[in-house]
Amino acid sequence: MSDEPSSDPFSTATSPARPGSNRPDPITSSPGRDLPPFEDESELLGGDVEQEEEDGEELFGDALEQDYRAIPALDTFEEEGLDTSDYSELSETQRQAADREMHQRDKEEGTIRGRMRRGLVYDESDDEDGRPARKRRMAEKAAEGVGDEDEEMVESIENLEDMKGHSVREWVAMLGPKTEIKNRFKNFLRTYVDQKGHSVYREKVRQMVEANKESLTIDYNMLASVEQVLAYFLPEAPVEMLQNLDEAAKEVVLSMYPNYERIVKEIRVRIAELPLIEDIRSLRQLHLNQLIRTNGVVTSVTGVLPQLSMVKYDCNKCGFILGPFYQSQSTETKPGACPECQSQGPFEINMEQTLYKNYQRITMQESPGKVPAGRLPRSKDAVLLDDLVDTVKPGDELELTGIYHNNYDGSLNTANGFPVFATVIQANYILKKDDKLAANSLTDEDIKAVVALSKDQRIGEKIFASMAPSIYGHEDIKRALALALFGGEPKNPGGKHKVRGDLNILCCGDPGTAKSQFLKYIEKTAARVVFTTGQGASAVGLTAYVQRSPITKEWTLEAGALVLADKGVCLIDEFDKMNDADRTSIHEAMEQQSISISKAGIVTSLQARCTVIAAANPIGGRYDPSLTFSENVDLTEPILSRFDILCVVRDVVDSIEDERLARFVTGSHMKHHPSATSADGADEILPQSFEGDQTEAVEALPQELLKKYIIYAKEKVHPKLHQMDQDKIAKMYADLRRESMATGSIPITVRHIESMIRMAEAHARMHLRDYVNEDDVNMAIRIMLESFISTQKFSVMRSMRKTFSRYLSFRKDTHQLLLFLLKQLAQEQSAYQRSRYGMQQDQVQIAEKDLADKARQINIHNLTSFYDSDLFKTNHFSLDSKRKMILQSF
Repeated sequence: MSDEPSSDPFSTATSPARPGSNRPDPITSSPGRDLPPFEDESELLGGDVEQEEEDGEELFGDALEQDYRAIPALDTFEEEGLDTSDYSELSETQRQAADREMHQRDKEEGTIRGRMRRGLVYDESDDEDGRPARKRRMAEKAAEGVGDEDEEMVESIENLEDMKGHSVREWVAMLGPKTEIKNRFKNFLRTYVDQKGHSVYREKVRQMVEANKESLTIDYNMLASVEQVLAYFLPEAPVEMLQNLDEAAKEVVLSMYPNYERIVKEIRVRIAELPLIEDIRSLRQLHLNQLIRTNGVVTSVTGVLPQLSMVKYDCNKCGFILGPFYQSQSTETKPGACPECQSQGPFEINMEQTLYKNYQRITMQESPGKVPAGRLPRSKDAVLLDDLVDTVKPGDELELTGIYHNNYDGSLNTANGFPVFATVIQANYILKKDDKLAANSLTDEDIKAVVALSKDQRIGEKIFASMAPSIYGHEDIKRALALALFGGEPKNPGGKHKVRGDLNILCCGDPGTAKSQFLKYIEKTAARVVFTTGQGASAVGLTAYVQRSPITKEWTLEAGALVLADKGVCLIDEFDKMNDADRTSIHEAMEQQSISISKAGIVTSLQARCTVIAAANPIGGRYDPSLTFSENVDLTEPILSRFDILCVVRDVVDSIEDERLARFVTGSHMKHHPSATSADGADEILPQSFEGDQTEAVEALPQELLKKYIIYAKEKVHPKLHQMDQDKIAKMYADLRRESMATGSIPITVRHIESMIRMAEAHARMHLRDYVNEDDVNMAIRIMLESFISTQKFSVMRSMRKTFSRYLSFRKDTHQLLLFLLKQLAQEQSAYQRSRYGMQQDQVQIAEKDLADKARQINIHNLTSFYDSDLFKTNHFSLDSKRKMILQSF
């Protein structure tokens, strides 16, 4: 028998086993010896045999040709299952048509898993685990009609974290892992659902397309919960990974909205909620080329400049267009020689075909509260590209996620020697502190909760009670602060005369009455707040100042506290410690809400639309009730008239109130101690501190819900005035003006009419009403009167309260009113007994008839429910019905 391979197509001695045959093909390696058959099937590919051999078998050598000798005993097919009937020859066209039909059938059944190379198809039966993710993805592609039968498919990588000795950056840039990363990320965007079953990122893509934006924000924690490998690769090789994710996101967006490419050429993936936050001070070489998250305050921002993205050059000699050359952030790419005429240049940039992107550089400085004692704050430059430019301005506090790069800086090398590099952060995602409390951050559930809350009949009282719940008493200050947070409606008829809508408040009074604590509470609650003190603030620090830029040597305008607080709140503590010259600088900002600058050739006007809440101490430290407000406070009339509400806080000695205050403070300290638990009874302490409150105590709102309520009201509700009672305000203004002239306290001006209107609008906004009604006007008049009466001498105050009693009693609980009257009578009787007997008595007696007479003056005739109330008893009052006397025991 010849050793040449047989030409018989049915002979198996010369050809490997065919795919699909039921019998393995035995091949011998040496003459005269039968070898066991292979256990695995091999597959045919271009005449090459791919099969595993046993260790130690000689495949190449002198006996190589012996493998191909004829063995008649084995060179036959098994008869069982063999179809020996004749078939007609297929033409080439028919064979290709049959192949296409079978390929299409396999694709519809989802049996094709991918091809390593053209011609090598994975068989379904060889894969035990079935790889459901791959099968689902292929089925989705087939269902969507994506993919062509002739497309090149890359090897499927299931074990993506096995990098085969490559670094992360090399691995994610290779074609196979790159394709797998994109497929997994596309699957994540299409299939990720939240706890309620909503498709998170399909909704985000829809919102992005509606706004014509190009940034798609991805929550890192969501990605890590589904695709741990991608979340591991992302911080290690951010440049390559973000490029892969951008391409995948663009494919997903274009599959949902095919024409969106006409509007936006590229989709940018922004990574939010990176778990680890680094301080600017702690950035080291370890973080180079890593994805980092840091925070700070923006101190300076450059203008927006064009940066080369893709550049083409013109050859001056032959006119050939060279390129495209894609520029990186660190090096400039230039052509070496013209491929057309081989000249070395010169080359000019082709302006028409060159692509640019927006470029802006900002400087971030450490937040003031995070700088260690005795250290200077450190800063770091960041680069903003594309749609991130002009999203921040000086003074913004932000969290920035980006790539920490190094770049060559000639000045550093001059100072420190060659191998020293500067560093810069290439921004990927920016979150401003204000954006956390922006109206667009409210979810549908939040809006439903806010609207449902607004329908509560006592929502106004609940909001007042929710102001600074850790501070006892001071209801008038809490009411004023609540109205200031909601604010009135600014007006600018015809764009000629602007009337402010923000309320300005001044708290003045004795030390230790929580004035600064109120300011600190507002700093935590309001959306945009700047806090400063009178002693540490100068005129230019509050308004604006001009300085020479150290880089460009040009004069630049820097914003002060009032400008930074635009559309927010500016808090000024120790207002009385400011110099008169500095205090005069904020006159314009408080009324016109603008700051005019004309210095160093810069003439401009800056916006300062903010609420000013100030706290001051009286002359000598304590408030003297025998003097008027103007005599107690070292402030001029122009500045006083710009405050809408004046709150006088007096530290009055009252044994019962003092006892309740002490219980409240000690209970609060015990409850909020770090080691306090419900087991040791700390949770039961705080409710006892409220034992003197009325039985129908108003429930305070959760602080997070209160913040969302304020945001929604300020953004969505704009009360109108056409239903307001003008006559009532006009009469009130006339009465107040007459009284102020007679008593010589604070002057009442036309500004106070506007103040009442602003307070009425704020009260309407608090209830989410579109129109100001009578209740809002009555509440504004009551607050204005309380503010005015509190500034009077003690002797005038009592008669004035009696004169305006019908206004002051609006919306006050009758039990609280009666308690106030009863306390006044008890204090008078106690003072009488002390002057008569020379010492404090253990018991005070008040005639029931005296209280009834005072109650009738404010239209209260039935006192029985008041005598039975807990409020009456907890203030140590008791009724002796036989003697018709009210007793108070100390």
